[in-house]
Amino acid sequence: MARNKVKLAWIANDATRRATLKKRRKGLLKKVQELSILCGVEACAIVYGPNDRVPEVWPSPPEAARIVGRFKSMPELEQTRKMVNQEGFLRQRAVKLLEQLRKQERENREIEMKLLIREGLKGRSFDNLGIEEATCLSWMLERKVKEIYDKMDEIRNKPPAGPSALPPQVMAPPPAPAAPTGPVVPKEKTPVEQAMEALQRQNWFVDMMSPWPEDFYQPAQLMDPYQPPPPAPADHTSPWPDPSFPFN
Repeated sequence: MARNKVKLAWIANDATRRATLKKRRKGLLKKVQELSILCGVEACAIVYGPNDRVPEVWPSPPEAARIVGRFKSMPELEQTRKMVNQEGFLRQRAVKLLEQLRKQERENREIEMKLLIREGLKGRSFDNLGIEEATCLSWMLERKVKEIYDKMDEIRNKPPAGPSALPPQVMAPPPAPAAPTGPVVPKEKTPVEQAMEALQRQNWFVDMMSPWPEDFYQPAQLMDPYQPPPPAPADHTSPWPDPSFPFN
């Protein structure tokens, strides 16, 4: 279970203050020892108590004197570069908290302006707004409009996605037409197509009944009704069927 945050203030009770000093001094010396071992740095601690005649020193008085002498031999700028006292620490904390407060105020103001914009879209009148609120509302609206235009420009300048954006050599082939699922309805033929089929059937029957070899006829001339029939050979009967033949 986490301990509660201790309020940094002077402890008025003498017994409580002495007990706290004893406990915190022991913890402080332990932390300095851990820091020296884990990070490999030279460190020392000197703690003066209000009623102690001799300060408590870690790791030992000679070692602490050596480390303090080395620190004093450094230039003054290097000594004070990362040094902080109680006043400087409290000032840094105050600046940090003030910045957090300003950030939270800005967030709250933006939320209030968003609620005003939503109410204005519902029909609320802004005649009773103050100068500060009207200025913040105008700034918020300008920023939102700018974001919308920036988004429109981004969409307009974005290259199109899909097969049309690919180069010609890698474009996907068009999808094949779907096979018909229902019954196939035969297409109705025109009168010209019907007459041509009748002629083709008639020529096939004539070729089958003819006693002459297949290479004697010219099917192209037999199928064309506009060409005159070829003359009959002198030593054979006419290859053309009798006009009175019942199948013509």
